[in-house]
Amino acid sequence: MTDCSHPEDAKVEASQADSLRYYSRGDAMTEKILGITFKETMRGGFILGESDPVEGEKKGNKANSELALHATILIDDLDRFISDPDHNGSISGSIDFTPFGNGIAATEGAFNLFSPSDDPRMKHMIYEMAFEDDGKSYYLAGKKEVRDDRGFDLWKDTTTLFTQLHEGKDKSGQVVGAGVLSLGVKELAMMVSTMKAINAESAVESAAALLKFGRFFLGDLWDTYVKK
Repeated sequence: MTDCSHPEDAKVEASQADSLRYYSRGDAMTEKILGITFKETMRGGFILGESDPVEGEKKGNKANSELALHATILIDDLDRFISDPDHNGSISGSIDFTPFGNGIAATEGAFNLFSPSDDPRMKHMIYEMAFEDDGKSYYLAGKKEVRDDRGFDLWKDTTTLFTQLHEGKDKSGQVVGAGVLSLGVKELAMMVSTMKAINAESAVESAAALLKFGRFFLGDLWDTYVKK
C-alpha cells in the first residue's frame, strides 16, 4: 500500500538510514529513539440503543445525535512501532457525545495500526477509549477495516471508524450504542498539521521521520492528499 519511490524525496529518504536511529555524542555512538505524536478528530452519527455501527450512524444522523472522538496519539519509538506486528501506540483524549455532553476525558485507551485480522486481506486500525459519565463506566471501541486494495477504497478504509459503545471498563461489556465516525479532508489536513517528530534534532531529521510514518500510516494517501 505504501510507495517510497519518489525522486523529489530522495534527499530525505537517503538521510533516514543514518538519522532515524543513531547520533554521535563524543566518541560514543548513542542510540536515539525518534517518535511521532499527532492529534486526530473523527465524528459521525451515533446513537444509544443500537449495536450495529451502520444502523447507528443512520439513526444518529436522523436524530441529530453525534459522537466525536478527539485523540492524541503518541508513538515513542517509531522504528519499533513499524516493526511490531500489532503496531501499538498510546492514545489519550476526550469524547463529545450528544446525550452525555462535551469534553469527557478518557481514562485509558488503546491504539493499533494495521493489526492482523482473521481475514489475511484485511487489517484493522484500532481506536479505543475508556471514560466515565454520571458515575458509570463506558468503553468506546472503534476499528477501521483496511482491505488489501487500492484506489478510492483506500481513502474510505483509512478514514472510516466503525464504533460501538460498551458498558463497563472494556469491550467485553454489553453494547449500548453504535455509529460510524469519519475523517474528512479538512480533518485530515488538521491532523497532518499536528504531526510532530519527537527527539528530532534537525529539520531534515524531523521531515524524514514524518515522511516515514506518514507513508506507513496513510500509504498512497500521503502522496495524493498530503505531500505538496
